[in-house]
Amino acid sequence: MIIGLHHAQITIPKGTEEEGKKFYCNVLGLEEIEKPDTLKGRGGFWLKVGNIEVHIGTEEGFDRLTTKAHLAYQVEDISYWRRLLEENRIDILDSVPIPNNERFEFRDPFGNRVEIIKEI
Repeated sequence: MIIGLHHAQITIPKGTEEEGKKFYCNVLGLEEIEKPDTLKGRGGFWLKVGNIEVHIGTEEGFDRLTTKAHLAYQVEDISYWRRLLEENRIDILDSVPIPNNERFEFRDPFGNRVEIIKEI
């Protein structure tokens, strides 16, 4: 029996961890958590989102703009997030409507698709 989701992973290009931390920690305000010593040599970093972890790994040779794969961050005030991202020059993309939800998408600085969603 599956009892929950422990973590999800996305990737960024090798050597861009500092830029990734600036975006995910400073712009989105996510908390960085320490990776185990056994995994530190692989690059990347880990984040905490509520009780779920998001692992930011490194990977070369992958065009992130060609995939629909994404993480969806649930928020309480979607207009705040739209405004914050626009202030940080992030292009907002409208999403296909889903009943009882308000949402939009954007691409992180590395091309990963990201969704912001609010249940209504």
